[in-house]
Formats: sequence, structure tokens, C-alpha cells
Amino acid sequence: MSRAGALAVSASGLRKSFGARLVLDGLDLEVAEGTIFALLGPNGAGKTTIIRILSTLITADAGKIRVAGRDVVTDADGVRAVIGVTGQFSAVDNLLTGAENLQMMTDLRHLGRRAGARRVAELLEQFELADAANQRLSTYSGGMRRRLDLAMTLVSRPQVIFLDEPTTGLDPPSRLTMWQIVRDLAAAGVTILLTTQYLDEADQLADRIAVLDQGHIVAEGTPAELKDRIPGGHFRLHFADGDLLRSATSLLPGAAADQDQLVLQVPADGSVDSLRQLLDTLHHARIAVERLTIHTPDLDDVFLAVTGSHAAGERDRDATTQGAAPR
Repeated sequence: MSRAGALAVSASGLRKSFGARLVLDGLDLEVAEGTIFALLGPNGAGKTTIIRILSTLITADAGKIRVAGRDVVTDADGVRAVIGVTGQFSAVDNLLTGAENLQMMTDLRHLGRRAGARRVAELLEQFELADAANQRLSTYSGGMRRRLDLAMTLVSRPQVIFLDEPTTGLDPPSRLTMWQIVRDLAAAGVTILLTTQYLDEADQLADRIAVLDQGHIVAEGTPAELKDRIPGGHFRLHFADGDLLRSATSLLPGAAADQDQLVLQVPADGSVDSLRQLLDTLHHARIAVERLTIHTPDLDDVFLAVTGSHAAGERDRDATTQGAAPR
């Protein structure tokens, strides 16, 4: 059970360089217990570096960092005991079955034979892998492998889970399954810090989002708060002919017309009141609209606004040494 206002992760003045390259530059981060926190950022922004520091895989050059109340430097073992980490790539053993992979993890966690067997059975059921429990990993689909990877992370019932690109390479149904698993974990009181290249994933899952760029957090807030900061909402009116388009253009100051597409873009905040006012204006002028669509700023708009257009579509490939993450 999470405590109101308690922090699962706190970092202040976090700095990290790789050679001459400064990746994190005095970064501050707070993640409340029992929440889902997403890190977004362009290539090299430092998302994976943060995960690796918080999970004690690498050390920071400077800064104070605590995870679940434990200092990552002076109590690294204590931190490892209460966290789970799932990296960008599945870390399962292809020569073993699903059940054997989980059993291996229970042995590493010293759960004991009976307790370990119970935990394996629970996780196979929870992640809908019971029917494939005795199949080798070579027969598993990508979605099944990712579910097993996360199940292995949960063997020791961690308080905090770090998910680095948890749905990379998954098909849409498998992504939706993983999303629901993440939501269920948070509902049970687990704190989740995830990095993702999918803006819709952050929008769907995260209670709060931080956008990283050039070693700094350049924007932070709930998805709604971030989107509210960005102007550019508008209505798009589609007309049947050019005469109606011209009439509407003359009636609505600030609107931009596309003569070829017979579309008029009208600046608006997307609220019900602004829509009602627009429709009333068109109705009184007897101007018929064939179709209307509403655009409000989304996380793509936020991402481009705070990181610059150079960041569009980039994936995070932090300059860190590759290696297996602890679970």
C-alpha cells in the first residue's frame, strides 16, 4: 500500500558523462509511490542512463539518489532487493521452458522449493502463460516472451519496477496486453518508471510524464497538463463546394482556407463552448458544413515543441555499455 505523498524515487543534481559527452546535467526527478511515471526524449537524451543509475547498474558522477527510501550508493544491495528491471530486449533463456525460466529466478531469489513452485504457478496464470509453461522459449511469440520477461521481474514482488522500452517490437494486440498488465501492477500499489518511444503509450499509461532533452528535464506534468501548455487547437470544416468555403472564410476572422481540399481551419481551444459558438455562427449564416473534425494538441505536439523538430521520430540509444539488467 502506497503512502500519500511518499516518494518511490527521488534524484537531485544527477550528473553523468561518458568521456567528453555529458548525458545528464544536474537533473532532478521525483516519482510518487504507486504511480506510473514515463520518461520521453529524443535519441541520447538520457532515459536509459537514468534507469541504469537508479537500478544500480552504473554509478552517477554526482547527485543524491534514493529508491524506495534507500540510497543507491550506500545501500545498493537494499535497492536491488526491492526493485525489478525489464530492459529493452528480452533476457530469458531460450534453452529453457517458461516454467524453468521462472523457477531459475525463484532459485536465485532463494524462495525455497515449495514457495518457489507456488510463485511460478501464480505468475504463469497471471500472465496467461500456463498453457505454454512446458514449452521451450524458442516456440514463444514476441508478446509471450515479453510477458515472461516481466513475470520473471515480479518473482520477488518488487516495490518499484523500471521498464525500459517495454513494448518495443510488439504487435498492437501484444502492446495492449502489456499496457493492461502495467495498469494492474500500478493498481496493486507497485511504482512503475518506464521509458518509451511511443507517445501514445505514455499518454495512455502515465500519471506523470517527464520529457528529457540534452541532459535536462524540459517539461513535466500529467499528460493533460503538458498538452494544455501547447497552442494550436483548431476545428477543421469540410465543405461541399468553393462558394460555401469562401462564405465561411469571410465570416470567420483568423481562419485559414485550403481551396484545393475545400477545408477551413478555425483556431479554437477545442472546448464545447467554442464548438457551440462556431456552429451557431454558421447556422445563422445558413452555411452548411459537410464534415467537422476537432484537433487539440497531443503529446506529439508537446514533444516537438519542447525538444525541437530534430527529435521527431528518434529513438533513445543512450551511450551506455550494454549488459544484462538485475531483476
